[in-house]
Amino acid sequence: MLPHLPKDFTAIVVGANGGIGYAVLHKLLSDTQVGSVLAVSRSPITFKHPKLDAITADITTTAGRNTLSETLNGRPVHLLFNAIGMLHDATQGVQPEKRLEQFDEDAFAQVMHINAATPALLLAALKPSLQGKHPVIIASLSARVGSITDNGYGGWYSYRASKAAHNMLMKTAAIELTRLNKQSIVLCLHPGTTDTALSKPFQARVPTEKLFTTEFVVGQLLEVIAKRTPTDTGSFWDWAGEPIPW
Repeated sequence: MLPHLPKDFTAIVVGANGGIGYAVLHKLLSDTQVGSVLAVSRSPITFKHPKLDAITADITTTAGRNTLSETLNGRPVHLLFNAIGMLHDATQGVQPEKRLEQFDEDAFAQVMHINAATPALLLAALKPSLQGKHPVIIASLSARVGSITDNGYGGWYSYRASKAAHNMLMKTAAIELTRLNKQSIVLCLHPGTTDTALSKPFQARVPTEKLFTTEFVVGQLLEVIAKRTPTDTGSFWDWAGEPIPW
């Protein structure tokens, strides 16, 4: 499945109970190359599998990241798939902005924390498991709207900014990790519009053929990941294997 990684590799899926994260988890558990999968989610994983270890933790908090770090205790990780993200949250009054006057600093701070700061803090917490001489792939979900070059429509200020910041943080982390592990590959990935809770309020105008199932998206993303080498670290790709401009 992933030629850069060894037989019986160790994987972590963060956001394992979300739409894409859940599909990634099941895909990994069904693959013979995978040795073990550590699933991290805010709500408990409700099934069991011989390859599965599950942690119930909120990775957006220091306590949650510490729980994960303590569980690993520095043992090598070969694949880290980050599937968490926020576009909207009715309970917190977070919605994508259409106009400048809808921009709210509290909502902005929350979206930035989830989409940008948390993935970087996650890498910091897991650094002992990522550095060394073992091959490691870090795949973190981004979005095409995080591309400054590709922004032709405007709107969605907080989400766009958070994903652009995510990309910069991952690119910068890729440079540092290369010094600490020459076999590391850090990738920002755009899954396309996927039929999940994140996209649900915005699906009405999406053509049927462009609204993807989670299973399709995960298959595509794993194919994209499989073709990358350490020379690709710090790059940004879409589900179809095309590079996205920063």
